[in-house]
Amino acid sequence: MKPKVRLTLLIVGVFLLGSALPAFIIWNPAGWHWADRLIGRHAAGAGEGQTTVKQLWTCSMHPQVIQDKPGNCPICGMRLVPVKDAGSPASQAGQAKGERKIKYWRAPMDPNYISDKPGKSPMGMDLIPVYEDEQSVESGIRVDPGFLQNFSVRTVRAEKGSIPVETRTVGTLTYNEKNIASVNTKFEGWIEKVNVNYVGEPVSKGQVLFEIYSPQLVTTQQEYLASLQYLEKLKAGGNPEAIDRAAALVQASWERLRYWDITEGQIDALKQSGKLTRTLKILSPASGVVVAKMDNALEGMKLSPGMNVYKIADLSTVWAQIEVYEYQVQYLRLGQSARITIDAFPGRTWSGKVIYLGPSLNQQTRTLKAYVEIANPDSKLRPEMYANIELSTPAVAGAVKVPSEAILHTGDRSVVIVAKSKGVFEPREVQLGAIGGGYQEVRQGLRAGETVVTSSQFLIDSESNLKEAISKMLGERKGEGEQKQPPAPAPAHQH
Repeated sequence: MKPKVRLTLLIVGVFLLGSALPAFIIWNPAGWHWADRLIGRHAAGAGEGQTTVKQLWTCSMHPQVIQDKPGNCPICGMRLVPVKDAGSPASQAGQAKGERKIKYWRAPMDPNYISDKPGKSPMGMDLIPVYEDEQSVESGIRVDPGFLQNFSVRTVRAEKGSIPVETRTVGTLTYNEKNIASVNTKFEGWIEKVNVNYVGEPVSKGQVLFEIYSPQLVTTQQEYLASLQYLEKLKAGGNPEAIDRAAALVQASWERLRYWDITEGQIDALKQSGKLTRTLKILSPASGVVVAKMDNALEGMKLSPGMNVYKIADLSTVWAQIEVYEYQVQYLRLGQSARITIDAFPGRTWSGKVIYLGPSLNQQTRTLKAYVEIANPDSKLRPEMYANIELSTPAVAGAVKVPSEAILHTGDRSVVIVAKSKGVFEPREVQLGAIGGGYQEVRQGLRAGETVVTSSQFLIDSESNLKEAISKMLGERKGEGEQKQPPAPAPAHQH
C-alpha cells in the first residue's frame, strides 16, 4: 500500500475512533462504574433525585394557615413564621448523616393524635415531626422565637426583699361605743320643759336638755338652805361643837345634791340666791349628737330613777366594724395601722388603728369581727357609711419574691415558668408565702437570681403538660409493643 493511502486511512481511523469512543462511553452498555464517574453521571443522578424544598409560612396560633410566602395571618392578623419542614428529603438526608432524628409525628390541630410515620391527620392536614433532640419536660421545653415575639413573653428576675402584707376588706361605720353618754336621773320627777326634741340634733356639753320637777329635789334644796342659815346663826356666837354639827349638816345636804348629779355651779347658784327653784335644769354631760330618745313627746312624762331619756354620741372618733377571712387572721394585730377611704368622699383618706379583735370566728361565714378606730375631727364620717379598709402588716423581710402575675395557680399547686436559657423554659412547682405590694413570696422551689416568665406563661405550661402526656403515651405504646412481641424460639439442638 502506498504511504499516502496508509496515512489517509490512519487519519480517518483516528477521527472515527475519537468520535465513537465518547459516544460508547456515554452509552456504557456494560455499566462500567469508571465510565459513570468519568462523565459525572452519578452526581447528576443524585442531583436529579433531590428535590428543591419550597419554604412555607404558617401562623403560630392557627397552624392550619400555610402560605408559600411571608405575610400576616388572615384569621388573627399575626405575622407568619417560617415552617421548619423536617420531613423533606434534604432533612431526611440530614438524618441519615446523624444530624437530627424524628421521634414521632403529630397532628398540628390535635396534638393528642401522634404517629410513628408521616401522613395525614384525621382533619386531612400533614403531620409535623417532633425530634428526639428537643428538650424533655424534666429538663425544660424549647419555644420557637416567633412565639416569644408574637406573644410578647416578658421575664423578670426573682429577688430578695421585703413584702408589705396588705389586707383589704370593707366595713360599716358605727358610733364609738366609748363615747356614748346616757342622760337619766337618780330621782323621781316630771319633765316640764324640753329643749332638745329630735334624734340627730347636735348638743354641746353643759347645754340644757330639759327641766324636771321633783318633790324630793325641792325638799333637799330646802334642807340645804336651812342648814346654811342655821350655820350662819351659830357662827355669830354659838357653841363650837354646835357649829361643827351644823357644818356637817350643810356638807351632807350638799353631797346629797351632788349624788343626784346636780352640778357644783347649780348648787353655788342656789346658795348665792338663797331661794329654792321649783324645777331643775338637766344639762348635757357631753358634746355630740342625739342618737336615741326615750319617746317622741317628752314633756309631761314621769321619770323614774335610771330611765334613759337621751343617748348622746361624740363623733370626734368613729368605729369601722370589719370582718376578715380566716386565712387573714394571721396578719391582724392590735394597734395595727389602717387606711380608710369612703365612696362619698373620693380622693380623701383617713387613718385608723385596730382596737378590737373578736374572741371567736363566725361559724357560718368563717370570718373574724374586728373594730378600727378612726379620727373624725370635722364630723364628715357618719355611722352606717360603707368604708374600704386597707390594713398594713409589718413586712416579711429577706423573702424571695416575684411579681404576683408570675404565679400560675392550677388547682392544688402553684407553678412558675423558669427561663433556663434562650428559648428554653422549665415549669417548676413552688411553695408560696405572704403576698403584698404586687409581689408574692416564694418559700420553696425558686432561688433569688433565677428568671421567671410574667406573661403568656400559661401557654408554655400547657405545652409542657402536653409533651409530658405524649411522652407517657409513647412509653405506654412501647410497653404494649414489647408485651405483644412473641417470645424468642428456643434454640434447636443439633444432632
